[in-house]
Amino acid sequence: MADRQQTEPAPQWWSRPEGTADSRHDGVPAPRPETADAEVDGDGDGKDEGGRNGAAEQAAAPAQETLAQETPAQETLAQEAPAQETLAQEAPAHEVRYDPWGEQPLQVVDRGRDRRGFRLWQVAALAAGTALLAGGIGGYVGVLAERQSSTRLELPQAAVADKGRAPDSVAGIAATALPGVVTLHVRGAKSSGTGTGFVLDPQGHILTNNHVVADAKEIAVTFSTGESVTAELVGRDSGYDLAVVKVSGVRGLRPLSLGNSENVKVGDPVVAIGAPFDLSNTVTAGIISATGRPVTAGGDKGDGSDISYVDALQTDAPINPGNSGGPLLDARAHVVGINSAIRGADKDDPDRQGGSIGLGFAIPINQGKRVAEELIATGHATHPVIGVTLDMDYTGDGARVGDKGEDGKPSVTAGGPGARAGIKPGDVITKVDGQRVRGGDELIIKIRAHRPGDPLTLTVLRDGRERTLGVVLGSANGS
Repeated sequence: MADRQQTEPAPQWWSRPEGTADSRHDGVPAPRPETADAEVDGDGDGKDEGGRNGAAEQAAAPAQETLAQETPAQETLAQEAPAQETLAQEAPAHEVRYDPWGEQPLQVVDRGRDRRGFRLWQVAALAAGTALLAGGIGGYVGVLAERQSSTRLELPQAAVADKGRAPDSVAGIAATALPGVVTLHVRGAKSSGTGTGFVLDPQGHILTNNHVVADAKEIAVTFSTGESVTAELVGRDSGYDLAVVKVSGVRGLRPLSLGNSENVKVGDPVVAIGAPFDLSNTVTAGIISATGRPVTAGGDKGDGSDISYVDALQTDAPINPGNSGGPLLDARAHVVGINSAIRGADKDDPDRQGGSIGLGFAIPINQGKRVAEELIATGHATHPVIGVTLDMDYTGDGARVGDKGEDGKPSVTAGGPGARAGIKPGDVITKVDGQRVRGGDELIIKIRAHRPGDPLTLTVLRDGRERTLGVVLGSANGS
């Protein structure tokens, strides 16, 4: 039994490449030739059961046969081979035998699908998307946490301070004056507009500009409280560009205090209140830029009947359309002027501004007070005159008395103030009370700055010689 185990034939699937050296160790029997496994049929043709010729196996038989002769015990094993032949017969003819020395082994290693690495843009896109997603989630979580938090967020803020202001500050002046300032909405036959006015007395008289209400059919007055009532026209004068309207049935009126324009000096601080472009209760501040500025306005009718002559206060406090008729206040909240006109850029200037460029003009309150009193009392105002007709086409320095008056009448009214003072046709008036006069408009303005009956000193140039004449102003009804 022991000998049989040592001399068992090698497994049938095992084979050696042709010509390979025998590397068996001493004492290890050689494998049995495959011809021993093949069934020899009765004809002795040497073919195996699958019909395969065993010539190739027989070629190696001599070497094995020699070994068989050297080991008789193997013959006995060969006689016992039928049992193995039965196993060989049961194997299919197409069975593939594994050859470890073959050029290509039957086994194939499955290395899986080739993997491609991520490209750089894919990595960047993935990182950006992750960052955005993380930021959005973090922000949402933060907002949600803040809303759900019981802690209230409060930013640092100054405590409530005293709301009072110094009376001479802009805020103090505005607080004092605003209750007495009103906004006028005027509707005419062809147009409508907005202006400003201020309360003169507890009876409801309000002073404003003539050009605000000149063509009015309906006048509405709105107070700083927002209350609005209708008003009626009391009187107006185009030469001074002043008018008075009145409201009725209004309680708690706050008249403004009137100052004295003779006390105004260049550089004094002033505050203007009005409704520029219908923006009611607008407050602006500036200074008095000049006094005694000869200003003419109007003249749209072409006959000169609507021209106003003002010896104005000039201010750089911003004044715009809608400010007309509003008060110009000093540091004590006293009215020193009535805002009336502004100077814009030249009409031919392509960069011309329609609003304030820092050149505003106000009618002195002394003149406004006198005219308002006359309008309230009689509905008309009087103008001081010297009783002469001026040559408005004269281009020289000064105001020249014309050779003839209107409709062929004398240029110097007989028995008038000028005739009594000795003024003659052709005289050139160069000064009024020592102040230089450069034209006819300036002479009118200087005269209208006074009251009828006031005495004036005129400097007259006649035949190349200057003369000084004294004149007492007369009176004429205004328009």
